[in-house]
Amino acid sequence: MKIDWLGRINYQTALRIQEERLENCLNHGEESVVLLEHDPVYTIGRLPDKSSLRVVARLPYPVFETNRGGQATYHGPGQLVGYPILDLRPRGRDLHCYLRKLEDLLIDLLNEFGIKGAKVEGKTGVWVEDRKIASIGVGVRKWVTMHGFALNVASDLSGFSSIIPCGLCEVKMTSVSMESANEISLETVCEKISPYLHRYLDVELFAAGSAAAVLPPQSGNVA
Repeated sequence: MKIDWLGRINYQTALRIQEERLENCLNHGEESVVLLEHDPVYTIGRLPDKSSLRVVARLPYPVFETNRGGQATYHGPGQLVGYPILDLRPRGRDLHCYLRKLEDLLIDLLNEFGIKGAKVEGKTGVWVEDRKIASIGVGVRKWVTMHGFALNVASDLSGFSSIIPCGLCEVKMTSVSMESANEISLETVCEKISPYLHRYLDVELFAAGSAAAVLPPQSGNVA
């Protein structure tokens, strides 16, 4: 599983890269995780109800309807976005398990910064008490995944104020920097995520279930 840091790119370019890598994974079995940050943008799944966008004409940034699950969210500078392109067939074809693995790896990553992340029953994503710090929305084609997670790192979360994040009224958004009371750089968080991606998403450890959580991190650097 190759891990690539692509820097800051627009949403359309990232979507094209995901599509290309998904087709490559289907044809050649090559898996990867794309890490990046986006230019400011709102995305939403292909749902009949798009009320979480509020008034689209008044939004300060572009909107993209995409083939992931979930309601509206914001992506922008200072947010670490991860797009795993993985084949779930050798991982048991279990989308629910995959979502929980993404939550687990982010919870372990947050622990590196002294932040106690948690899951909330019935709500996909990662929370710090009643505050949401990471959003998750995935798409699957022939059991190969795309889209993934967005971890808020910077303290500026103003982009969320124009929507109802994830369709959850009155939700409070937070970030690594806000919870740390210190501005943490995206690069600092990115440098620490690779071992957790390997621990929870590599096919051998994924199949091992919860036992993977007690294994020591594997070495690896973000390319």
